[in-house]
Parts: sequence; structure tokens; C-alpha cells
Amino acid sequence: MQSPGRLLIWTLVDLLLAGVAGAVIGYLIARSRMLRAESEAEAALHNARAETDRILARAESQAKSIELSAQERRVQIIEEAEAEIQRRRRELERSEERIQRRQETVDSKLEQLEVRDRKLNQRQSKLDKWESDLSKLEEQHTAELERIASMSREDAKQELLVVVERGARQDMARKIREVDAETQAMADERAREIITRVMERVASDHISETTVSSVPLPNDEMKGRIIGRQGRNIRAIENATGVDLVVDDTPEAVIISSFDPIRREVARLTLSRLVQDGRIHPARVEQEVEKAQQEVDRSIRDAGEQAVIETGLQGLHPEIVKLLGRLKYRTSYGQNQLSHAIEATHIASMLAAELGANVQISKMGALLHDLGKAVSHEVDGPHAQVGADIAKRYGVSEAVINIIASHHHEVEQQTVEAVIVATADAISGARPGARREALETYVKRIKALEDLGNSFSGVAQTYAIQAGREIRIIVKPEEIDDLSSITLAKEIAKKIEDNLEYPGQIKVTVVRETRAVEMAK
Repeated sequence: MQSPGRLLIWTLVDLLLAGVAGAVIGYLIARSRMLRAESEAEAALHNARAETDRILARAESQAKSIELSAQERRVQIIEEAEAEIQRRRRELERSEERIQRRQETVDSKLEQLEVRDRKLNQRQSKLDKWESDLSKLEEQHTAELERIASMSREDAKQELLVVVERGARQDMARKIREVDAETQAMADERAREIITRVMERVASDHISETTVSSVPLPNDEMKGRIIGRQGRNIRAIENATGVDLVVDDTPEAVIISSFDPIRREVARLTLSRLVQDGRIHPARVEQEVEKAQQEVDRSIRDAGEQAVIETGLQGLHPEIVKLLGRLKYRTSYGQNQLSHAIEATHIASMLAAELGANVQISKMGALLHDLGKAVSHEVDGPHAQVGADIAKRYGVSEAVINIIASHHHEVEQQTVEAVIVATADAISGARPGARREALETYVKRIKALEDLGNSFSGVAQTYAIQAGREIRIIVKPEEIDDLSSITLAKEIAKKIEDNLEYPGQIKVTVVRETRAVEMAK
């Protein structure tokens, strides 16, 4: 039996041998792995070298191919360049030949010019000699003329200039008159052509309105109900509407009379509804008048908006649109003023287009030119100035304001558009059927105006113009001086206001001039 110490030694020896064997085995395994890795690396290196050799061979082949192509292209370029050089050399040779021929031609012409110049010099010398001889002869002739006429050369020249100037002035004056006459004729012809073309394009209704309206009744018994007990119903209607009712004259109808067309329309609507409803008493009258007033207000607003749309002038201030609508119920000599404004707008638009003026300003001025008539009975002053003030208040442009203020020539017209609108206004008012006035009344009014003007001392003649809107008084200058002319105009205007009835306003113009008249015998 072995001792424990020896067992321990043998155990340690076994462990040591096992460790050495494990180390040897590990070394061998690592060595094997290393050899295998080296083998794989050598194989990869070999493959890489082979691939590199193939790439290099392919690159060398491509390089040789590119080099051959480049050499062929270089040879081709050289050949093309040589061909181009040969072509240009031939062109230069031909150009040199042409230049040579031209040079020979120029040399030949220069020789001819030199010959001609020598001949001209010879002729010039002869002409100089002849001119000298002529000058001497002219001096001798002038001296002989001065001796015969007993006038110096300067005096004869002045006399000749006077005669020539007088003849030239006469010819010039005659020519100016001819040109003026021709220009006036052409302008008249052109104006007639433009106005005719414009009027052919405007189609307007022939309208005529009066100061009365008629309301039909179902029977004459309804008249008693309209009058009411002791006339209370008719008084209520007249007081609420501000019109006069004529009940007895026309069978089965009531006549509404008023110079205010808006009141007349309110009364017509009110009476029509009362007759239709049958209940007529003062309280009912007040209700229907209020409803009719609201309906007329809506009609006024709608009429203004329709006029703006029809003329293509949207964007106006609402108050101006409302005033335009009021013109629907305003007439002048039977012509509806809203229809007149729309018609004048169309005429002004076409005139402006024909004449190359501003169409938009012309249309705006024509539509608003009678704006003052919507309030002229409420505001003092001419309707043109009232309309201009209203337009200025609501931000209308200065050009349009001048058009409104000057369409009756009470203010100077500053633009061609103002003249166009005044013309359109006159055309619309003067066309057949636009306005009406009894011939007898018109003649009496014109004659009364002229007789009134002639009744003043110092007046030579009185003329009523513009359908009685203006009278011109020609005075005797030896009896009426400038200051007296001003006083006379005021006196005539005051007498017209006191003695005559007339629509609108009448302009009084006193003309004083001195004429010198002499007879040529």
C-alpha cells in the first residue's frame, strides 16, 4: 500500500501529463487552423492576382482599341482640315480674281473721271468768264434802269416787295377762307354722319306723360264711398297723399291731379287698393298710404339699380342710385327723365367711341347729368349745379362733376366728354316724340319773352333761343353802356319772374357791341 504522499505525487504527475497533452493537442489544432487559413489566403491571393491580370489584359486591349480609334479620328480630322483648306484656298483665289477685275474696272473709271474733270475745269473757267461778263452787263443794265426810272435800286426793291406782299396777303386770305369753308363743311358732314350713325343704333320709345292719373272704378256708387260722410274719406286721402282728387268729371273713374309724380303714384296705389278692398275710412287710408309709400320707395330703388345695370355703371353710391330712381317719376315736357338719362347715356357712349373720347366718363356724366332734377324742387339753384353738388358730395370724379354742371353751358366745359354729353342730352330731348308742348302755348311763350325784352328802352332786338330757355337782348351801344347792360339784365330777369309762367329757368344775356360800317364805292 502506497503512502498518501506518493499518491499525491502521482496525481500531480498525471495532471501535469494531462495538461501537457492538452497543450500539445491545442497547439496542433491551432497549427492546423493556421495552416488552413494560410492556404485559403494563398488561394485568394492567387485568385486576386489572376483577376488582376485579366483586368489588366482587358484594359490594355481597350486602350489599344481606343488608341487605334483616336489615330483613325485624327487622320480623318487632318484629312477634313486639309480639304477645308483647299476649298478656302480656291475661294480666295476666286475672290482675288474678282478683286483684280474690279480694280481694273475702277482704274479705268478713274481715268475717265480725270478726263471728265479736266473738261469740267475748262468749262468752269469759261463759265466764270461768262459770269464776270454777265455781272458787268447787269451792272450796266441796272445803272441804265436807275437813270431811266429816276429810282435807286433799293427804292425799286422796296416798291416791288410792297406789291408782292399785297398780292400774297390777298392770296393768303382767300386761301384761308377756302380752307375754313372746306374744313367747316367736312366737320359738318362728319358730325352729321356720326350723329346719324349713333341715332340709328338707338331705339327709344315715344313717350308722353301728364300731370294726372286715372283710377278706374267698378261703378259710380264707389265714388260716394270714396267721398265718405261729409267728405271725410276724400279729405283724408288728399291730406295723406298731398294730391287733388276729381271725382265728378269722369264716369266710373277718379282723376288724381298733382305736379309731384311720386305723390301721384302713391295716391294711385292707395286708391286702387282701397277700391279693390272696399273698406274706405280714414284709418284704413293711413295704412294704405304707408304701404303705398313703401312700395314706391322700393320701386324707386329698383328703378335706379336697373338703370345702373342697363348702362353698365355699377359701383355708384347707394344715395346716387336712389336719386336716379326718383327720376322715374319726373318728367320734362312729357319726357320721362330716367328714360332720358339712360337714352342719353347710350348716345354719349356711342359718340365717345366714334370720337375716341373716354367712354366711361361720358357714360357716367350722361347718366347723372339731370341728377339735380330729383331734388330741384327741394333745393334752390339750377338743377345742373344742384346735381354737381350732389355728385361731389358722394365722391364722383371732377371730370363727371364738370359734365353735370356744364351740360346747359352755365359753367365752362373743360373736356371733350362734357361737349359729348351736352350733345347727347340735346339729341335725346330733340328727337321726334321725346317731348311735347302745345304749339300754341309754345309760340305764345316765345312771343311773350321777346315782347318783354323789346319793351325796355335802349333794346334793339330780342331773340328767344333754346326753346325759350334763354333770351338774348341786343342793345344800342350809344344808349346803353357796359354798366347799364348789367342793370338791364337784372331788370329783365326780374320782370320775367313777375309776369311770365315758364318751366325751369330762363337765362338772360345782354349783348352790347360797337360796329364800324363803311361803304366802298
